[in-house]
Amino acid sequence: MNEHNTSGIGKNRAPLYEALLAYRDSKQRSFHVPGHKNGQVYHQWMQPFEGAEDTLQKGIEKKVETGNVLGVEQTKQEKRDKEGEQISAALDYSLKDKDQSKHVVPVHAYLDMMEMDVTEITGTDDLHHPEGVIKEAQELAADCFGAEESFFLVGGSTAGNLSLLLTICDEPGSIVLVQRNVHKSVIHGLMLAGARAVFLEPWVDPGSGLAVVPSIETVQAAVQRYPEAKGVFVTLPNYYGMGADLTPIAEVCHEAGMPLLVDEAHGAHYGQHSELPVSALSCGADGVVQSTHKMLAAFTMGAMLHIQGSRLNRSLLRRRLAMVQSSSPSYPVMASLDLSRRLLHVHGADAFTAGLTAVKALKRGLAELPRFQLLQPADSLQQEPAYGNDNPAAMPDRKGYTAQDPFKVVIYDDTGGLSGYGLQQQLEACGCVPEMSDERYVVLLFSLGSTMQDAEHVLQALRHINVAYKLEHSLESTASVRTAAQTQTDTPIYVSTWNNIEERERLSEPVAFSLQPILEMDMIGVSIEDCAGYRSAEMVIPYPPGIPLVYPGERISSKVAEQIRILRDAGAKFQGISDHTYQKLNVMKPES
Repeated sequence: MNEHNTSGIGKNRAPLYEALLAYRDSKQRSFHVPGHKNGQVYHQWMQPFEGAEDTLQKGIEKKVETGNVLGVEQTKQEKRDKEGEQISAALDYSLKDKDQSKHVVPVHAYLDMMEMDVTEITGTDDLHHPEGVIKEAQELAADCFGAEESFFLVGGSTAGNLSLLLTICDEPGSIVLVQRNVHKSVIHGLMLAGARAVFLEPWVDPGSGLAVVPSIETVQAAVQRYPEAKGVFVTLPNYYGMGADLTPIAEVCHEAGMPLLVDEAHGAHYGQHSELPVSALSCGADGVVQSTHKMLAAFTMGAMLHIQGSRLNRSLLRRRLAMVQSSSPSYPVMASLDLSRRLLHVHGADAFTAGLTAVKALKRGLAELPRFQLLQPADSLQQEPAYGNDNPAAMPDRKGYTAQDPFKVVIYDDTGGLSGYGLQQQLEACGCVPEMSDERYVVLLFSLGSTMQDAEHVLQALRHINVAYKLEHSLESTASVRTAAQTQTDTPIYVSTWNNIEERERLSEPVAFSLQPILEMDMIGVSIEDCAGYRSAEMVIPYPPGIPLVYPGERISSKVAEQIRILRDAGAKFQGISDHTYQKLNVMKPES
């Protein structure tokens, strides 16, 4: 958090949110967009069903409360299911007699939000030319996160990544040094800019098999070979919360006169507590994109772009932001950014106390369930202090993977009995919905909003899964769990949705991107089993996390073809593939 408040605005204020409250309380008549007129459009339909939406909500809550989450007591569950059916019937609120299809009643909370869903009118400012409350809110954000200037994003981190690339790529064919396994939005930015990407192979943690960031040696080699490059673009932390100190990479970039751009989508909370990793800004990054909605308290699509230094053309950046963001941004989303910042500004590190306490309780419980192991830097197994003490998230002695976000609890079945996908399905059956999974790992995302009840729920679910598995397979506990020492010496072989590396050269040749489409007459569909050797005509993106395995025009290696097949068969979901059954892939016709 920035120690030096130069904005002159009280950090305990939320100027944009306060402006929306003032608008709501003024009860002014709306003769402007949006067309729902502060929610008034629904009022004429609600009188016959007054209170029905609240009854519906209470019924839903009742059903959740009475539901047997872990499914251990079958007879009680059947009784509760019957009660749930009765509740559902009672909640029909006689709409069968009044044409239910025409009467969907919004709950009061939804209508309350509509009263603050406004547009650029007197007193609410303009995101694309801020002079009032939005300007104040962004200045407070810069002060809170340690930036020289901050911009609110209403299109998620995608909008920030696009605008950064469109800013540094100021001429066709600009070269950018890009970490290979970047989010699809970075690839789309390269396409929009008509840029050429030199892909940098990321360093792979040998213990987990997961890619982190390119090594300092790789970045040094890249800037020396391509001194004309417009900048270096990396992603940190990765989706699993793994990271490292970016300071050496920033120094290499700056010595070469290049800006360091960081997709820190999953690290908006970094640097705000002693037990959290340091932020990219504090390491010297020039432009940093953060998904405030992912790890802090903003609404979905709420993100921020933070800038420092003189290596980015800020005037051009503002114009690029206006290009990629809506001219009618969501004021509730922007207000949630303002409130999220205020929460940190006012409460500081204390904002994370409850969430960190929940994580530590979960880790203590996992220690009693050796079947489920925890992903963490190898050095931390010896260096982690006792619970309750400060636990520095960065271990300076280990290269490449030195920091683990404590809020990203990454677990796996050490017996190999359940894949990551299988473990996720089991957890969801117990009422726990993970962030994501791959063939090996499950990512449980905690935050400053997590509670002890959340931790206990996960532990109960894992205990139930463990017992059920033993009963099903008649396995003894001593025979089904390997020791932690064995875990550290074994190298896991698995397919990750995060990795798209092939152990090739650590630097690629420049790869040209454009918006020119591949015409249907120039492509054919082939089975995924037979696609190796062809050039792909579409982008193959396992989602989450949204890291493309192959780009349009790129030749499909046998390794990537096998990776797509394994992920498909394991239950992964894909974006970009036009065949929704994932049996075929569109490829470019071979040249005759």
